Amino acid sequence: MTFVLAIDQGTSSSRAILFDERMKLVTSVQEEFQQYYPASGWVEHDPSDLWTTTVGTCREVIERAGIASIEIKAIGITNQRETTIVWDRQTGNPIHNAIVWQDRRTSVFCHELREAGHEPMFTDRTGLLVDPYFSGTKLKWILDNVEGARARAEAGEFLFGPVLAVSVAQPVS
Repeated sequence: MTFVLAIDQGTSSSRAILFDERMKLVTSVQEEFQQYYPASGWVEHDPSDLWTTTVGTCREVIERAGIASIEIKAIGITNQRETTIVWDRQTGNPIHNAIVWQDRRTSVFCHELREAGHEPMFTDRTGLLVDPYFSGTKLKWILDNVEGARARAEAGEFLFGPVLAVSVAQPVS
């Protein structure tokens, strides 16, 4: 028999759902993780929590179903696409907590960009509005506020991406 694994790495929990070849639900596992609110309007996750809960729920559905992982023929993933993480390219370790998509810490900077007339350029190039929801200003905040981060990034020591990219970069044990 073959199976499809669905992974939902969400804002408050990670979930793995296993379906059989007829797309009938076999089993699912969900695990919540802690949210951090270091200041008003700020929302963070510990990236290791995202990783361990995602891997843990996947392993548990495989174990509950009593199957071998090789029997999984497809994996679908939904994740926090605008949650931003910067990690060391050599170690795979994050340099700061993940800044969650709903975090508003860069609101003032976004306002300044709009007031300076830069939003049309952003929209033309990306199709997006200038808003703290998107990763770009979160990345700037990390580079400006984590000691030594900008210099190390310019030296090519870091990688940046959303939750999915970090999951792919982590070694699987």
